[in-house]
Amino acid sequence: MQMLYDSESFVVVHMQANEPLNGEAAPRIPRHGFEIVDKRSNKEVYLDGPWAESFQKQITAWQLNTPTQEEVEQTLDGYAELAQNPLVMH
Repeated sequence: MQMLYDSESFVVVHMQANEPLNGEAAPRIPRHGFEIVDKRSNKEVYLDGPWAESFQKQITAWQLNTPTQEEVEQTLDGYAELAQNPLVMH
């Protein structure tokens, strides 16, 4: 797990596929995803599969052309509209 972004409004965490443990076979399709937490509404959305791939492309584009915080927040706000899950602490 790696925190990618943290502001007053959002947190973005990259959840990486688990590494195989002592002699276990590696997963055939290692999965990874991104959790976006909207601090304003206390909701989160988990992106995996095609959604995660699309978000990864966005991150790559940001690395090539550094966006303003406003641009990042605007993009995250679009993903936050998908959030249905209330934030729960474990």
